[in-house]
Amino acid sequence: MKMLAIWGNKRTKSKSQSLQRKSEHKSQSRKSQPQKAKSQFKPIASWQPRTRAIVDYLIMFSSVMLCLMMLPTRLPGMELLGIGPNWLLIWVVAWSVKRSPWQGAIAGVILGLLQDAMTSSNPTHALSLGLVGLVTGLLQKQRFIQEDFISIALIVFVMAGISETLFALQLVLSSIQLADGTQYYRVAADVWMYFQKVALASAILSSLWAPVVYFPLNRWWQKLKLAEQA
Repeated sequence: MKMLAIWGNKRTKSKSQSLQRKSEHKSQSRKSQPQKAKSQFKPIASWQPRTRAIVDYLIMFSSVMLCLMMLPTRLPGMELLGIGPNWLLIWVVAWSVKRSPWQGAIAGVILGLLQDAMTSSNPTHALSLGLVGLVTGLLQKQRFIQEDFISIALIVFVMAGISETLFALQLVLSSIQLADGTQYYRVAADVWMYFQKVALASAILSSLWAPVVYFPLNRWWQKLKLAEQA
């Protein structure tokens, strides 16, 4: 009887040890699974500098192309008096708000030339967007600018007004060549009357839709800057 009891105890101990080993193995496998899933997505700081630069260029290129395609689009909630948001102006502000004035001006001129290729080069959009990038780059040094919705919307509102005013001024100073070769100049009063409505509608819509472009790009550039510093 003692032998049976000892054998029974050994058998129960071996079973309990095997069950304990199986539970430990399962817990270890469960712990290792999220670690493997996390290891698939490496942080930006561990990327190669060339990889970070390539991804940055791809994000900038794709976002600019998306803004270009959105310019003639009129979706519900994106139109006021037949005017839509100035997506390229929003992109220039998002780029220039934390960069030097010359970097903002160069970006504005490039995007203005791209817009001229889609619409018309007379008058040009490069001058107005270049001025927007220059002024926004100068504003970044002021202490009152913060990274919130109100500040970015206010900057975009003011820059849209400046851009549309400069565009209207180009229309007044430029002329139209008629079929018979005569030069026709627009009436300044008519141009200013029309562009007051255009400037106000563009400024309101652009300021409301500015966070859609600004915050994703700004978050990416912040992560990229921290990765480069690390």
